[in-house]
Amino acid sequence: VQLQASGGGLVQSGGSLRLSCAASGSISRIGAMGWYRQPPGKERDQVAMISGSGMTTYADSVQGRFALSRDNVKNTVYLQMNSLKPEDTAVYYCHADTFDTDHWVRHMGQGTQVTVSS
Repeated sequence: VQLQASGGGLVQSGGSLRLSCAASGSISRIGAMGWYRQPPGKERDQVAMISGSGMTTYADSVQGRFALSRDNVKNTVYLQMNSLKPEDTAVYYCHADTFDTDHWVRHMGQGTQVTVSS
């Protein structure tokens, strides 16, 4: 399974960006998809996740500013990021959970840089 993320870049504080992540390869069943982020010098934390049925969860730090959606036909997850702040600066990694024989496997993408200038 391969994950291709896109949409990162440089934006001013208060601006918006939309990240996309498409899963491809041998996928029999795909479950939760979402995003982690890793700010410079800090640990990687989960930002948002959407279940296979469409239920979303968000980190407190992005609640109300970020919105996650998915296209189950394209196996793609989207993260709309609004009202961006400098503290949102990080490398963003998408993930997709696929069912392999009898267990779920979490796959991670390569990461895309998001930089928010003040």
